[in-house]
Amino acid sequence: MTGSSDALFDYIATALANFVATEGEGLHPSPGKQRELGFTFSFPVRQTSTSSGNLIKWTKGFSIDDTVGEDVVGELTKAMERVGLDMRVSALVNDTIGTLAGGRYYNPDVIAAVILGTGTNAAYVERAQAIPKWHGLLPKSGEMVINMEWGNFRSSHLPLTEYDQDLDVESLNPGEQIFEKIISGMYLGEIVRRVLLKMAEEAAFFGDTVPPKLKIPFILRTPHMSAMHHDESSDLRVVGSKLKDILEISHTSLKMRKAIVELCEIVATRGARLSAAGIVGIIKKLGRDAVKDGEKQKSVIAMDGGLYEHYSKFSTCMESTLKELLGEEVSDNIVIKLSNDGSGIGAALLAASHSQYLEVAES
Repeated sequence: MTGSSDALFDYIATALANFVATEGEGLHPSPGKQRELGFTFSFPVRQTSTSSGNLIKWTKGFSIDDTVGEDVVGELTKAMERVGLDMRVSALVNDTIGTLAGGRYYNPDVIAAVILGTGTNAAYVERAQAIPKWHGLLPKSGEMVINMEWGNFRSSHLPLTEYDQDLDVESLNPGEQIFEKIISGMYLGEIVRRVLLKMAEEAAFFGDTVPPKLKIPFILRTPHMSAMHHDESSDLRVVGSKLKDILEISHTSLKMRKAIVELCEIVATRGARLSAAGIVGIIKKLGRDAVKDGEKQKSVIAMDGGLYEHYSKFSTCMESTLKELLGEEVSDNIVIKLSNDGSGIGAALLAASHSQYLEVAES
């Protein structure tokens, strides 16, 4: 994540070669034909064609300077050549776009895709006339897909605290991905750790000494936070065991454990409600925030990402916030559909639809 470009792409190409080596007899391409690949790349890219794009910047803790500005397909292609893998990338796909493509393939009512995982992003289908940035020919369909890169949204209206500001300043990408840093899986556990550290330092929450492990950034991951938040036992024993195993804090009272669960609730609720606000923004932009005369038009949001899938208190809160913001009648027509690994399936579909062998097959 922080080495050289060659090291990263060699790692990917090697994993790919190992995977290809396991495929069954009937799956080999016929002689003279290359395998084709959809490359899901979940970082901001200046896309120059269907199968090329230059990395704008890294996010989510990646920091490899020599890749920035490079064509990531070119980097992967060179790495595949180095490991002797004859494969062509026929589509470079942002993971959010992949989820949208996969979702739309199975269900024509899909209007947007949202990723809530390590990072966060959204994409939606827009009327081409409504895109001031576009100066080329309008597509035949009259529609275009927008990759919002909403993780990089920032606004004076976002409820940032001193913990968010400190996390941002000490991050690998200060001043960037502010929305992502308050709602996504990479950061929620870290926000909880920072609040606990302040409680330990200023209110002796864990007694006279500050637990040394509590000072280590990112030691408390969001899955740990989720496990504590979902603890239903009467003595909150999951909270107790997480504190002991991860932070080496062995003696905690029930009152302390309850306070920690409440802290998880506050941090998760803020993230979930802001995620819902982002989705409502898309629905409003598309004019689907009102029920037209008796129309029962379904609006489906394809959702992918471990945070949404595994942190059920987060997803439940997000969905109830959608109802609250849109009202019962409108929200009855909004469906959130978990499309597990939607981005990989969507990338494969887009790669297939841009295959170099399509014309041959069709003629």
